[in-house]
Amino acid sequence: MMGKLTREAVVEQALEIGSAEGLQAVTIRRLAQELGVTPMALYWHFKNKEQLIIGMADHLIEGFVVTGDPARPWQEQLRELVIGLIKVLRRYPCAAPVLEEVDHMAVPSFLRVWDTALGLCERARFSPEESCLISKYLLQGAIALAAGPMNRRPGMSEPDAAERLRLKRVTLQSLPPDTYPHIVKMAAPLAEGGPAELYDTFGVDILTAGVEAMAARLLAARTPG
Repeated sequence: MMGKLTREAVVEQALEIGSAEGLQAVTIRRLAQELGVTPMALYWHFKNKEQLIIGMADHLIEGFVVTGDPARPWQEQLRELVIGLIKVLRRYPCAAPVLEEVDHMAVPSFLRVWDTALGLCERARFSPEESCLISKYLLQGAIALAAGPMNRRPGMSEPDAAERLRLKRVTLQSLPPDTYPHIVKMAAPLAEGGPAELYDTFGVDILTAGVEAMAARLLAARTPG
């Protein structure tokens, strides 16, 4: 079995366990058990759990590359980058915890996405300092959207998830309406999050529209009147 065991198979199994039971359930011993090998067989690929988590993070984003195209508007490409990142991260519910656990500098796939975001900000004529901040806000925003209420918590069944939402809605509706009138009024969408499509498109609009508006103001300020 050891000759057939690939790095990809190890990280995919780790992501499956993390998504089903939480990242704390991902151990070298558990992985070896699931893959039918000895723990020593996994050390050929990952010497410890820290390296395994880095491998998981890299696998999450591997293959997702948005190449800057000077012929296309940077606004379109920036939006596609955010949408695409959300899509690939949503394949695994444990994606956000994995990315929170690692140093992004150690994840080549993440660095490629980050570099692309910086290049698009540069094309929009933001300063290096502004580009760094914008790229961080966008990437962190995409990670947060991917991990939002549209993703079920690890280990939670459909009935459990429905009951959790019901209890949250009832709790919000039971707040004093004189003190929290808007929360009580909007208890259902606050608890349930609304349609998945609206959640994503609205979130991406909020993230990218601010960048586009800032770029337009900068261009107007730097254009001779």
